[in-house]
Amino acid sequence: MSKNKEDKQNQYYYDKKNGWDEMDREKVMAHATSYKEFLGTCKTERESVDHFIKKAEDAGFTAFKAEDYQKGYKFYFNNRGKGLILGIVGTESLLNGFSLVGAHVDAPRLDLKGQPLYEDDGLALLKTHYYGGIKKYQWLSIPLAIHGVIVLESGEVRKIVLGEKDDEPVFTIADLLPHLAKDQMTKPMSKAIEGEGLNVLLGAIPCKDKEEKSRIKSNVMTLLNERFGIKEEDLISAELEVVPSGKARDVGLDSAFIGGYGQDDRICAYAGVEALLSAEQLQYSALVLLSDKEEIGSSGNTGAQGRFLEYSIAKMAQAEGLQGLSVMGSIMDKAKALSADVSAAIDPNYKNLFDTNNAPELGKGLILTKYTGSGGKYEANDASAEYMSEIRRIFNKGGVIWQAGELGKVDQGGGGTIAMYLSQLGIETVDSGPALLGMHSPFEIADKADIYNTYLGYKVFLERK
Repeated sequence: MSKNKEDKQNQYYYDKKNGWDEMDREKVMAHATSYKEFLGTCKTERESVDHFIKKAEDAGFTAFKAEDYQKGYKFYFNNRGKGLILGIVGTESLLNGFSLVGAHVDAPRLDLKGQPLYEDDGLALLKTHYYGGIKKYQWLSIPLAIHGVIVLESGEVRKIVLGEKDDEPVFTIADLLPHLAKDQMTKPMSKAIEGEGLNVLLGAIPCKDKEEKSRIKSNVMTLLNERFGIKEEDLISAELEVVPSGKARDVGLDSAFIGGYGQDDRICAYAGVEALLSAEQLQYSALVLLSDKEEIGSSGNTGAQGRFLEYSIAKMAQAEGLQGLSVMGSIMDKAKALSADVSAAIDPNYKNLFDTNNAPELGKGLILTKYTGSGGKYEANDASAEYMSEIRRIFNKGGVIWQAGELGKVDQGGGGTIAMYLSQLGIETVDSGPALLGMHSPFEIADKADIYNTYLGYKVFLERK
């Protein structure tokens, strides 16, 4: 075959592009630096929401007030400190729809139980209940920190961060030594570490009163009282999360990657907010939804199954002079959304688990995922072909490096996002986010070129005409 004929045939092929070949590398690296700082600091949903509110307020956003509603108005709705909507009013009426990027800010972790503190065999420990889909063995013998809030009986909120500063101790969960692990090593991986065994090592120094029954526990409570002014009963009204200690780091000799905890899904939350803050000439009102509880089914009043988004849109509509159930239906029917969540990149160490024709690759850009789910697309959104075409067109016109991708081979497993909850409101929705290695581990890996293209993709989507 002649080269000219071969080139003519190749123009009809779909080929993924490498983001590093197509983008300004200095711009990619600079964008990743600010993201890395955020990722290493904000390790809970509350910390993420606080961070984004502060960032938005610095950019001129204020808590929503109906009397301030007008074109160009920058506002936010705060959902109990654990969820958030940031928005900018566009030139079009809400009756013509809105643009939404929806991510989540919770991540797999270990939550302290309501009565976590106990003493056993000369040690003080904390009992935990794991949150979301974790591999329990990954949380053993690594440095851990404790983030969260303790709410006193008076209602006063005490913010807690322990184990992050260089001059303070960390925590850990000790693993079993291999010399005594004969029985453990014969168990399936899912059974080798029991959930009730994920107990955090807290201390060992007894109080000076030798008559005290639990001297080590007593000393720990004294230290907590001196530092935070709390008593043991206050732990019942606390949300304390055990997370990996330490900052996010560059990974690889060429620093192509960022490694850190919670990139599922704070990578998309960060990209969405940055996209909104830099968006220009908005025709449709642009919203970024940051929800909680996605890792456990989007339940509760801070999860995507709650009514927070609906109520917020209703308040916007009312401020525009629009009311009624049929009006809300019309607004949702014209709305367009990206369910901003991550997917799994092909891992050469586990290549047999991926359909390489349809699996995303690191460095090949933002992913467009028509459906998620498992076992026959169960609980998938499954975006329409028409909407897939529209998003392709937006990304291509905006110069976004993107790729089509699915999560693993059929019947190998699967997963879900908030897409199905957005689409149940009548909103056109498709999943779109970057690929990760080591998803749900304490140290997830993302490619910096993908991080930048995720931001760019969300930006051009919010600016759609």
